[in-house]
Amino acid sequence: MNSNEDNEEQSGNPTASKAPSSLSSNRPATGDGMKRALAKQLIEKYYYQLTDGCGNEGCENRCCASSSKFTFRERSRNELAVQAVEMFKGKATLCELQPSKVAKMPEDCEPSPSSSRGMAPLPEVTSATALLLPGPSASMNSLPLTMFRKLSPGSSSSTPEKEALSPVETKFFTEEILVQLIAECKEKNSWSKLVRLIGSTYNNTDSLLLSFRKTKETSVPKERDVDKDTDDKEDSLAGQEKMVIDESKEDTEEDELSIDIPSLRRAYAALMEIQDTPVKGALINALMSLARSVEMDLKHHKVMDRNPHYINIFIIVMEIPFMSSAEFIEGAFPQFCKAMGQLSLHGQARLAKVWSKFGADRLHEMAQALHQLITMRIVQSEARWGGGYYINDDDGITSATKVMKILFYASIYGSDRDSQDSVEEEKSQNEKTLQDMFQLQGAFSNEPKESRQPKEDSLGQELGVSPLDSRLPLIAYEDFVNEILNEYVDLEIDYKYKLENESKFSFMNHCFILTTASKQKCMNFDNRVRMYNERRTSIQQTVLFGIPPTPFLRLRVRRDHLIDDALVALEMTAMDNPQDLKKQLIVEFEGEQGLDEGGVSKEFFQLVIEELFNPDFGMFTYNEDTHFFWFNPTSFENDGQFTLIGIMLGLAIYNNTIVDVHFPPVVYRKLMGKKGMWADLKDIDPTMASSLKQMLEYQKEDFEDVFPQSFRIDYKDVFGSALTHDLKENGANIMVCQENKQEFADLYTDFILNKGIEKQFHAFKRGFHMVTNESPLRILFLPEEIELLICGSKQFDFHELEEATDYDGGFTVDSTTIKHFWEVVHSFSDEQKRKLVQFTTGTDRVPVGGLSKLKLIIARNGPDSDRLPTAHTCFNVLLLLDYSSVSSVCS
Repeated sequence: MNSNEDNEEQSGNPTASKAPSSLSSNRPATGDGMKRALAKQLIEKYYYQLTDGCGNEGCENRCCASSSKFTFRERSRNELAVQAVEMFKGKATLCELQPSKVAKMPEDCEPSPSSSRGMAPLPEVTSATALLLPGPSASMNSLPLTMFRKLSPGSSSSTPEKEALSPVETKFFTEEILVQLIAECKEKNSWSKLVRLIGSTYNNTDSLLLSFRKTKETSVPKERDVDKDTDDKEDSLAGQEKMVIDESKEDTEEDELSIDIPSLRRAYAALMEIQDTPVKGALINALMSLARSVEMDLKHHKVMDRNPHYINIFIIVMEIPFMSSAEFIEGAFPQFCKAMGQLSLHGQARLAKVWSKFGADRLHEMAQALHQLITMRIVQSEARWGGGYYINDDDGITSATKVMKILFYASIYGSDRDSQDSVEEEKSQNEKTLQDMFQLQGAFSNEPKESRQPKEDSLGQELGVSPLDSRLPLIAYEDFVNEILNEYVDLEIDYKYKLENESKFSFMNHCFILTTASKQKCMNFDNRVRMYNERRTSIQQTVLFGIPPTPFLRLRVRRDHLIDDALVALEMTAMDNPQDLKKQLIVEFEGEQGLDEGGVSKEFFQLVIEELFNPDFGMFTYNEDTHFFWFNPTSFENDGQFTLIGIMLGLAIYNNTIVDVHFPPVVYRKLMGKKGMWADLKDIDPTMASSLKQMLEYQKEDFEDVFPQSFRIDYKDVFGSALTHDLKENGANIMVCQENKQEFADLYTDFILNKGIEKQFHAFKRGFHMVTNESPLRILFLPEEIELLICGSKQFDFHELEEATDYDGGFTVDSTTIKHFWEVVHSFSDEQKRKLVQFTTGTDRVPVGGLSKLKLIIARNGPDSDRLPTAHTCFNVLLLLDYSSVSSVCS
């Protein structure tokens, strides 16, 4: 695209000359290096003559863009580059440049289709083209390629500062240039000039890198170069209204920007005020070409390693205010996301650090635009899903998800996170838990197996952050979930891609976009695979070594000795071979016949939980205000009891069983490796949390009179006896005052939530991780989601249950008895509905995702009679008689 658009009057007689015969046969030999350098200079001059012209208004040279007789006006820049080589070979006429002038181009001349989108990256030079150059063709191929990369707007090989031109010859954007150009186009009622500059800038990585840069109001002294063209460019740069790119210092931080973000946003705001113009279309077309250049640069040239400012391109493009428009989403946005997907891990981390400074509102706008792109791609391709083509294979969807992952970590990185000291302490505690597990295994087993821990996300590791580190990210975690994608994604295929083919895209590696129900399904796939592997191992040992097969984790317990039997069986399993805990659980009650298809296990879990959480047992304390159980710091039970509780919760998750436990949310954070913090205290002891808050907010001078408290605290054991604990050395003699009140609050919180129950919770956590240590649980779920997995939801939406229910034995959705049944059920109170769920499924807890995930079956169990309904809790089957009236159903 021709970038010379000024309509200044030009004067002077055309002065033409023949190309110097620098490489003629009668010239003394100067070596191949000199020949290549001279040839390169001449070809560049020919190329600039074809694209920019000599600047003389009356030029008669047909091979000069300034001439009214110019014969190559409709050719693309690729074609002009080849033509420059041919002119060099033929020693064509070379005009003498006038740097202060530019070629004239009629204002009403719209760019040709080939130039309106700018110049795409030039291909490698063919052998035929290479023959046009001096010297042996084999040794000269590098010359035209280097020259083409320099001339190509899609190339990033040249240094941005050296490409800067004067405002008259500008090939980049600033806020001032854009505003001035908009005003000029409005006055002339012609937008061709703005359209051409947008096309030449936004499809050119070099030009875009020059745009919207931070500047300083100083001039830079210039040193003249021996090459005349270089002098001309430097003279032009010196006169560009003191707008010099500020490169006086190197970036001291990787996330430091050389872009003037406020100026960029004002420029875009001015651009958005223009309505009904071809500007948006020109920008979209240019970005489509830019995306291809960026993708090639990142994929093959490792440009981010050579030019740290290359990241500016992504900042500028992602600030475009109409990203959510249909034209942008259907055109340039998918291709640009695909290009961004080629960013290296280090480049993604740099971009996340930059975006983390942009604030919640801006990040949310970008996330919404990406959601719209994903949703539109899904809706447009709905008929294609399945039959060998899946959402994972759509580049537009997967690329947008990759970009959203950068936003996800930017949201965490820019928020208030746990301190580095706290994170390091937590890592140390987690390592201690793993060591204890290995020691317990090695005490009774000669060959302890190394735990196969799931891998942490690589981008999170590069940034040194985790979703667990931030309670309040800049964008709420749920705002990254795409509901429509979760409806269409085939999670079984997705898990297969993750398991078998690392080159395939898997949403499990981008789990922020999945719902809790979808993530649970992914984890269940993983658990099932592990169960099958353990069965296969058991069978192999039987065949090879004659060891009796144990394909299941089989527990045989007595009802009147339930805790003792369960504790002994699970503890022996954990010490002998912890891998057996990852087998499918089968429970048998001694003296009772029955096959455990899930129902017996549900009852077993329920009975164990009820007994262990009984206040008389003394393991936990119960808070009447919060209705939560908390670990008793003075419990007399041994570590084995707490380990058993941890194993039970792990087995419940592993076997997809919901249990009725009432722990505060901080327990699940601690299970995931985090410490209890000030924000968690209100769930344990709201009265104490309120008192500490009042203390921290009190600012008057009589503080010690109002709060006469030392660093020694009092509490009671299970028998009501008073106990004391010094929060710091000699705490009884240190009074709390204005200066140390924050320290007191932190130490008190740490004692209640962490140090005071360290022994009990460590045993509990060890038991939990014996079952889940190899599961993707910690990678997929947030702490609040762990609570849902264990306890289920509290939302009883029976309309969802009605829609998801299947019918058998002659019943259909239109059967009279079925209609009467749902009429009665919808009239139930919440307590009656809970009892119905418990009667049908064996538990009154709602699975993750709501009652629609329950898969209830209502089967006909005979004609009308006075018999009551029955249920198979193992299979969630409700057996109804064919009652003739509503009153029969109610009775």
